[in-house]
Amino acid sequence: MSGNAAPNAAKSQNSILLNAVENASSVFATRNPESQRLFESAQASMPGGNTRSALFFEPFPLYVNESFDARIKDADGHVYLDALGEFTAGLYGHSDPALREAVVQTVNKGVSNGAPGTGETKLASLICDRFPAIETVRFCNSGTEANLYALTLARAATKRSKFVAFSGAYHGGVFNFGKGGAAVNAPYDWTLCQYNEVEQTTATIERLGSELAAVIVEPMLSNGGCIPATRAFLQALRAACDRVGALLIFDEVVTSRMGSGGSHAIMQITPDLVTLGKYLGAGFSFGAFGGRAGIMEQMNPRQSDSLPHAGTFNNNVFTMNVGYVGLSEVFTSERAETLYAGGEGLRKKLNLLAKECSTLVQFTGCGSAMNIHFAAGPITSPEDLISEPGDLFRLFHFDLMERGVYAARRGQINLSLAMNEADFDLIEQSVAKFLERYRDIIRSIAGER
Repeated sequence: MSGNAAPNAAKSQNSILLNAVENASSVFATRNPESQRLFESAQASMPGGNTRSALFFEPFPLYVNESFDARIKDADGHVYLDALGEFTAGLYGHSDPALREAVVQTVNKGVSNGAPGTGETKLASLICDRFPAIETVRFCNSGTEANLYALTLARAATKRSKFVAFSGAYHGGVFNFGKGGAAVNAPYDWTLCQYNEVEQTTATIERLGSELAAVIVEPMLSNGGCIPATRAFLQALRAACDRVGALLIFDEVVTSRMGSGGSHAIMQITPDLVTLGKYLGAGFSFGAFGGRAGIMEQMNPRQSDSLPHAGTFNNNVFTMNVGYVGLSEVFTSERAETLYAGGEGLRKKLNLLAKECSTLVQFTGCGSAMNIHFAAGPITSPEDLISEPGDLFRLFHFDLMERGVYAARRGQINLSLAMNEADFDLIEQSVAKFLERYRDIIRSIAGER
């Protein structure tokens, strides 16, 4: 091959890929004129017509008017299987009868009472019974708040100020470590390490030593690409934190839905603190942080030196009452195990399809959350994904919507309790058709014939 041949081939591949994306984008725009109109109207009152960055994509986001069971219906009347699942918060689907009845009963009894109620005690007790590492718990309004409180609690408990987190991690709107961090991050003293890298991480923990308050880690990087931690990595973090007297915080805002007791139960590793959020509010705003009773006791308002914990809606009656019904009657331990197994089985099938297409395609994940990737070789950290062709994710997103499946723009698929085997089959078939449709482009990028 001549000196110019390789660059010319790459240029040709990029041109073909860009043309495919432009065509898919055009088809999407033609199919969704009402979403486009609503988007253009929204820009008059919101910057970019947006109030949640994760839901924005070009040429304009899909506007949803109605949802039911495992389906959503957009402003133009198209119905989709909801495989985005509100980024794992939509675990229950959209119309579970037990949750609907709990909402009605709550409304009938009155809201905004400005006082404790029995609902929060029932939900707290159930959470402590369900998750082995949580001895006592307190509520807040989001996973972001839960992590904010857990980190502050760790700082107070250890009287130290430094924290370790991992590149690509997302611990909420003000703790985003994708691409090294974000300008809106809360000003904590962070040291970033590479996910699933044991030797350098433990060396960093040892170096920070008596200054380190806590290590915070997701047992599976969610926004970072559904990359699960190895048990050896989490065990190493536990041991290193013990050696230097730092706390270990598991951010289980997403992974608490894995099995009946969350990832720490699956891995049989006990963190000092656990943070929760998303689905546990059963559709209402929710956050919680809990763990060892001795640490959590610093939040006890009966003590003169307790940490303050305010929040008008910390114990709002909708979240407390409906969340309790969801966890006790709908997402039982048995159903949690079934959903986890179903997700593992579906991801295995999708990886068989990916393997038939190209070495550049694979699915990572854990249980009911998974992500397509366009990268060859093992994926153990976001550093393994640096060279992924971003336009392939756009193609995947557009193609699945065209086939009636609504997934995350970043290639994430989240299952819900409202789905059945036919829905799992639809996801599998839609992925298969995408890979068949764009097989030549994918294989060309991978350098395969």
